[in-house]
Amino acid sequence: MRNVSLRQFRAVGAIHKHGKIVHAAAELGLTPPAVTLQLQQIEAETGLTLFDRTPDGMRATTAGLAVLGAALSIEERLRALADELDAIKGLRRGRLRLGVVSTAKYFAPRLMAAFMAGLPEIEMSLRVGNRAETIQRLHDHDIDIALMGRPPAHMPVRATVFGDHPLVIIAAPDHPLASARDISKEAIAREAFLVREQGSGTRISLEIFMRELPFWLETPAIEMDSNETIKQSVMAGLGIAFISAHTIASELETGRLAMLDVIGMPIRRQWFAVTRSDRAMTPSMSAFHSFLSHEGARHLPLVGRLYREAG
Repeated sequence: MRNVSLRQFRAVGAIHKHGKIVHAAAELGLTPPAVTLQLQQIEAETGLTLFDRTPDGMRATTAGLAVLGAALSIEERLRALADELDAIKGLRRGRLRLGVVSTAKYFAPRLMAAFMAGLPEIEMSLRVGNRAETIQRLHDHDIDIALMGRPPAHMPVRATVFGDHPLVIIAAPDHPLASARDISKEAIAREAFLVREQGSGTRISLEIFMRELPFWLETPAIEMDSNETIKQSVMAGLGIAFISAHTIASELETGRLAMLDVIGMPIRRQWFAVTRSDRAMTPSMSAFHSFLSHEGARHLPLVGRLYREAG
């Protein structure tokens, strides 16, 4: 492997990303024949086929995935090196790719603004997705840090707590249960539920909370893939929902939603900043982790007073 070049590694990465030589060439600023040559050269060096040519595009073989993993590691190390050299030069520059689950989009911009106010030379980008998408981006090295409610268990990660994550049940203000106190699980189990997609953090927490009522798991529910859709549907009277309190602070203040006084609520989880433990922390990543540990909690939506009013 001594003769493999960085350009060849990058060609493998672009082909895997796009599935077609012509699209990989466009990303790399090369001609398709030049990208094909890079692929042929690295395949000759490894003695293995790195991609299967299929009607749907180029698909990485087992050998191709191994080479791709090395390519990603090299790119990350080069980027970390650039940050480290800037730090040695006394520069406060760097790049940070932040990925957040959809529930965290309600406060992620506030965190970014506070962090960048102290370190304006650090360039930040934000990717929002559901839990599965965010974990996949972390796996694929597309983001540096993920903000989520429960760290993934199937890859090596560092997870740092930076704040409480309360979960509650909401209803329309005119719902019969909106003015009730000490509502039992059995009572809410009889209501029409609006739930997030399978695998989402809030869906998992709700199923854990209700698991002592087996009949509830068999009750039909309306599944929705965003918190915004769920909030609008609850306000429209379609049912009740289990949701992060950090997504509804505004609606509670203005009286568009009501938080139900359910026994055992709110469920208090935690927010985590998650990075891969098999990669080096850049100065930018370390700075953001330190910021979250010391200041992250105070930039989360203020919902404590609303809990006291509901209690």
